[in-house]
Amino acid sequence: MMPATAGAPTGASAGSAPVVSVQGLRKTYANGLAALKDISLTIRRGEIFALLGPNGAGKTTLINIICGIVTPSAGTVLADGHDIVRDYRAARRKIGLVPQELHTDTFETVQATVNFSRGLFGRAPDAALCERVLRDLSLWERRDSKIMTLSGGMKRRVMIAKALAHEPQILFLDEPTAGVDVELRREMWQLVRRLRDSGVTIILTTHYIEEAEQMADRIGVIHKGELIVVEDKMLLMRKLGKKQLVLNLPRALAAIPAGLADWPLELRDAGNTLVFTFDAHSRETGISTLLKRLSELSLEVTDLHSSESSLEDIFVGLVSERT
Repeated sequence: MMPATAGAPTGASAGSAPVVSVQGLRKTYANGLAALKDISLTIRRGEIFALLGPNGAGKTTLINIICGIVTPSAGTVLADGHDIVRDYRAARRKIGLVPQELHTDTFETVQATVNFSRGLFGRAPDAALCERVLRDLSLWERRDSKIMTLSGGMKRRVMIAKALAHEPQILFLDEPTAGVDVELRREMWQLVRRLRDSGVTIILTTHYIEEAEQMADRIGVIHKGELIVVEDKMLLMRKLGKKQLVLNLPRALAAIPAGLADWPLELRDAGNTLVFTFDAHSRETGISTLLKRLSELSLEVTDLHSSESSLEDIFVGLVSERT
């Protein structure tokens, strides 16, 4: 894929200055709608950062401000050290954007539209780079095809190729796999990882929690214009994730017996399932004590298994707390 800038560190662990710095960002529209409320955020060079949030949360507004498409009401944004307002051209050259909507010239060929996009940023023609980008996106064989003849998934690939044509160091992907099939989605995940490995910082929004769980180094959750959490993915899942022990009972219980009042238990499946929620990282989970107590109460268990919270469970819980 694109070569990293000389000497540029790769990976989220690289100890360098933030590649994107957002401080006190607010956006209020003329009708009084506060789309963003005092957002502060730093994106590490070389990481994949996933921004999650329900529809209307402010994800696209935040991206559009950083990319210079929407004017902020207050606050500052630096893209690789360049202020997006005072030094717009330099900041914008650092950024590639793949929007949700498939906007491109349907009567133009794939290769021509990618070359044109590179020229918009003042970059000299580079046939070798254009070919490499198109090959990496499996578009080289369709380089002379008019965009109107392509499938939706191929058009999305063209949008990514256009965003990469001027060799940005920061790439925004706004719902990059919306409307594409599972196979293409996984191919695009592989592409994003290769880009990150080449030194490109990736910021993506997605409705697919699996996408963030598979790819992101860090997670940010935005809700009603507020950034409610920013955390390393694995640390977030350790801190907020829960584990459950599910016990199947041979006979349904009408209620949890008084002798089990000391445990956080829940009855499900019309009383046929007993669920114990515990901290998987605690030294004492309480499972052995619970099983011993069940035996003392002569409560039989036909089967048991454990399950762990997914990122989706955590996301739903965070948003529900704010609703």
